[in-house]
Amino acid sequence: MADYDYDLFVIGAGSGGVRAGRLAAMGGARVAVAEEFRVGGTCVVRGCIPKKFMVYASEFAQSFKTARGYGWTVGEPHFDWETFLKAKDNEIARLSGIYVSNLENAGAELIHCRAELLDAHTVHLPGKNRTVTADKILIATGGWPTLPPNLPGADLAITSNEAFHLADLPDRILIVGGGYIAVEFAGIFNGLGVETTLLYRGPNILRGFDNDVRAHLAGELERRGITVILGAEHVSLEKTSDGIVSRLNNGHEVETDEVMFATGRAPNTKGLGLEKAGVELNAAGAVVVDEFSRTTAPNIWAVGDVTDRINLTPVAIREAVAFVETVFNDNPQSFDHEHVASAVFSQPPIGAVGLSEAEARHAGHKVDIYRSIFRPMKVTFYGGEERTLMKLVVDQPTGRVLGCHVVGPDSPEIIQMAAIAIKMGVTKAQWDSTCAVHPTAAEELVTMRSPYIPANLAQGG
Repeated sequence: MADYDYDLFVIGAGSGGVRAGRLAAMGGARVAVAEEFRVGGTCVVRGCIPKKFMVYASEFAQSFKTARGYGWTVGEPHFDWETFLKAKDNEIARLSGIYVSNLENAGAELIHCRAELLDAHTVHLPGKNRTVTADKILIATGGWPTLPPNLPGADLAITSNEAFHLADLPDRILIVGGGYIAVEFAGIFNGLGVETTLLYRGPNILRGFDNDVRAHLAGELERRGITVILGAEHVSLEKTSDGIVSRLNNGHEVETDEVMFATGRAPNTKGLGLEKAGVELNAAGAVVVDEFSRTTAPNIWAVGDVTDRINLTPVAIREAVAFVETVFNDNPQSFDHEHVASAVFSQPPIGAVGLSEAEARHAGHKVDIYRSIFRPMKVTFYGGEERTLMKLVVDQPTGRVLGCHVVGPDSPEIIQMAAIAIKMGVTKAQWDSTCAVHPTAAEELVTMRSPYIPANLAQGG
């Protein structure tokens, strides 16, 4: 056996890379983890965690309105962006420090430097003017937001990376995209008092989610004052004395102070030297892996967003754990990517697990749909108009619940429990045998007794 400097070299100290490096080191392996920016990766530094803080901050606008409806006297609220940024950055620094401590306490070496492969076992560290070797290598470099490559004026726009560190809160913003990042930031900026427009080239936002969910959220966003423009896209952006003018292919122009593109993230594989190591990439630049996260190079694995399977932090962590069990603990494991629940921290938020109605029908299932749209008890008290959507997709012959979709307050918390049942193959009869918790919104999920029939069908249409 060749003598290597490390048993495992991890490139990328995000959630997946840190978990793999820490577990392998705790098991006695000689581990190094290289990170060119900050430990914690997208989720901790410029993704899930700071975004959730921004969601919390922006939700207070609605809370103040609700408080008045419940008899509270609330003065004129004022939000200070600078105060929030400092508090957010302090907390992110604290969390990043915990990741560093966890690695070091496990015995892994943390190298603050970019890493590039020279071959399947050799890693060059240009910032350290150093080259090392490793028996096994794990790629965990995540993804990176992109801007349209051939759009005139695209350099005037920002991405989610910059949105976390804007020097000043703009008065007006145009957010481009229809995915979860776009709708989340639309809610954030709108809640913070920014005049917000959401632009998406497709017929409706959140492609890939259930169609009822997509339509319901679009309506709720507009109800909260967000302008939603569908079926249009940029022709150009131009800087003027009053802001940035976005010219659209439908002939309209939108003037704002900031334009944020949330139109996709690319696997972060450029310049890593993967081709020198025999690692195959797909057409989108993602690392091709098998069910055990192994690449086309026998001694190299990859986990997380860089593989473009399911781009969620908990998935990256579970893939990392399975990697360590397989490679270092002689306990082959592959993470099951079926029925992974997801949450969109839009306002209102979304929780979803399993198949959408369209996916179920496309897969050949004959389905019953159970659907309820209602005003939550908290909202009806003060005359609010916000609506919650709950929907179950059920396989008609077997009664198995194929999908659960919720739009409304606390839906991310609700969907976690629903995911357990659906993962275990729960039937609608078993689901309904659960006694409701009253008074809650979630009780609606276990009290929908009759399949939903669209109005046109109910009327013989």
